[in-house]
Parts: sequence; C-alpha cells; structure tokens
Amino acid sequence: MDGVDVLLPGVDGQREDTAILRGVTTRLDGPRTAVVGLNGSGKSTLLRLLNGLVSPSNGTVSVHGIDVAASRKAARAAVGFVFTDPLAQLLMPTPLEDVELSLRDGYPDSAQRRRRAVELLTEAGLADRMHHSVHDLSGGQRQLTALTAVLAVEPSVLVLDEPTTLLDLRNRARLIDRLDRLPQQVVIATHDLGLAATADRILVVHEGRLVADGGPELLDRYHEWCVSGFPGEEASALEGTQQDDGPGVAR
Repeated sequence: MDGVDVLLPGVDGQREDTAILRGVTTRLDGPRTAVVGLNGSGKSTLLRLLNGLVSPSNGTVSVHGIDVAASRKAARAAVGFVFTDPLAQLLMPTPLEDVELSLRDGYPDSAQRRRRAVELLTEAGLADRMHHSVHDLSGGQRQLTALTAVLAVEPSVLVLDEPTTLLDLRNRARLIDRLDRLPQQVVIATHDLGLAATADRILVVHEGRLVADGGPELLDRYHEWCVSGFPGEEASALEGTQQDDGPGVAR
C-alpha cells in the first residue's frame, strides 16, 4: 500500500472532498495484523482496499503481487473478507448451502461439493447446525458459518472487520481459537483490544492517517491516547469526543 488516499467527493461542488484515508503507506507482511482506531478513523476503509471493495483515489494497493485496481477479480480470490454482521454475506438459507455456494467453482460435481462442505462445517464445529436456517443460528454460529464459507475458497489472506462485535464471550473465544489455527495471513480491524493483543503487529489509524505501527505493546499507548488524546490532537476536539461518547470510550 503506497501513498493511498481515499476521498469522498463533495456534493454538487458545494463542499470540498472529504479525506477518509490520507497518505497511507505500509506493507502488511506478518502472519497477523490488527488495525485499531476510533469510530470513523478509517480502519474499515483501509481493510476494504485490500480486496477492492473500496478503490483508492490516489496511490496503489497490491496484494501478493496483484494490483488490486487492475485485477480486482484476482485480488478477491486472494483476499477473503468477513464482515462485522455475518447476515450481510450469508446468501443461502442454511450453512450447508452457503458453503456449497462458495465451493461451486472448485467442485463442479454436486456430490463432491456436498461432501467437502460437510467436512468444512464439521471442522468448524457446526455439524449439528448445517441444515438449520441461518436466521435460527446464534451470532457466533453465524460468524463461524460466514468464516467457513470464506475459507472454503482457500484465500491466501483473510480480512475480518470487527469480527467479535456481535459475539458473547463463549463465541468470541471460539472465533479466536479458530483464527489461531489458520494458516492464512490474517488482518483484523477491531475495537476488541484483547483480540488485537493476539496479533503480531498493531497499526493505529486516526483521522484517516496511520499514526503508529508496532507490536502488541503499542496497545497500552493506544489506550492512553483514547483517554487523553492522540499526539497533536487539540483539546477542543478531545472535549467534543468525550461529550459524545463519554470519557475515553472508543466504540
């Protein structure tokens, strides 16, 4: 990712473009990276650049040698994306049918496709739920179903946007355990600092800029910034944030 800006155009020329990301240059080469930041900081936009869900206004994004803007289909094959709300990407009535849909290209034979889908759902601990309606599943079961459907196509990179937001503690633990056993490179945007602490590398995004990059120890400093203000942040801006969200709250 080199010199990336993402701009939201003004309306009918009545206002200037709004910068969602500004001048972001980084290389994500570790096994697990967590991206943290306040609401509206740009962290979800940064993740969506990786498989072409968002296009840069300036700069370039490449994934394992693939220019995302020039080869969006190849980028989406390489980068699996799991959304915050699994119902946003579960397209079929049941987990089994949804995973089978993901396997359609790789397994043209329906019997082989069914066997493989059953194997994957069993590995994910969903054997007793694969024939249930996705609307009857718990939040954790839906999230694991969405993750299984994405992993079915064997992407080399897995991107997750706030994967624990809708989960209780038990299902959060199950999701983290599943992620710990994956061979894929993983990139996560999260407010869950416990989940972020499982990463090898932490990126802090604030007001559209990458403001810090380090190991898990960076999370202590990030927590202080959330409470006391980021470097260079004006006191008036901090007071406004506290008035809206409560002291030190980063939702």
